[in-house]
Amino acid sequence: MAKILFLADLHGNMVATEAMDKEIKKIQPDDIWFLGDAAGKGPEGHKTVDWVRKNCKHFISGNWDVELVEASRSDDPNPYIKEFYWKQLGKERLDWLDSIPNEDEVTISGINFRLFHGRPVDKNYHTYLSMDEYRTGFTDTKGKLHGGFISADCHTPYIREMDLGYAINTGSVGNSLGVPRCHALIIEGELGAEELSPISFNILSIPYDNERAVEVVDEYPDMPDKEAYKREILTGVYRGMK
Repeated sequence: MAKILFLADLHGNMVATEAMDKEIKKIQPDDIWFLGDAAGKGPEGHKTVDWVRKNCKHFISGNWDVELVEASRSDDPNPYIKEFYWKQLGKERLDWLDSIPNEDEVTISGINFRLFHGRPVDKNYHTYLSMDEYRTGFTDTKGKLHGGFISADCHTPYIREMDLGYAINTGSVGNSLGVPRCHALIIEGELGAEELSPISFNILSIPYDNERAVEVVDEYPDMPDKEAYKREILTGVYRGMK
């Protein structure tokens, strides 16, 4: 059986990414998928983008990746996507982010999974949605129905089973909401096999030095929305919530 790791939402948090990197070296997955949002929100997007490019084998873009590229090329950018983030990345990294697809698929133990971040190709499939609200996630943008989907975007990991198959979220490496740790998904099964066979799903949860991650923010005086970001890193509470 192959061990496949799916991770996403590093969001410029290199302290958390380094904790994930150490765990990856221990578990030694056979394949690593990146499911979007390498940069934005956190202070070291240039470093987390470079880590993704070096360590992952397959890549999908997320809403921040797309919007950072768009903001860098626009005379009227999205006010939420501050220039600190895309200027830090530079043209070569932005061109790379622009080159990766928004959606893909992989077959494991006879189950074909749709892989996407959430936005911009679909909605953000939050943990609190009903089973009926997950149904649209199983069909890709070309109209193909899959036996499961693996997304990110909501920053909270989950594995849910329903009549169509499995609705799964990787959680976030660098900006987890809920429990403020690094999260990723590990699937163990027969990679590429069309015949149904046993498959295992596990959420990887790794503690990291959240206080150090907050200290790093102050090393970047031009970073916007510092206090909101710090709060998320320390508490796992989204900035829009009380």
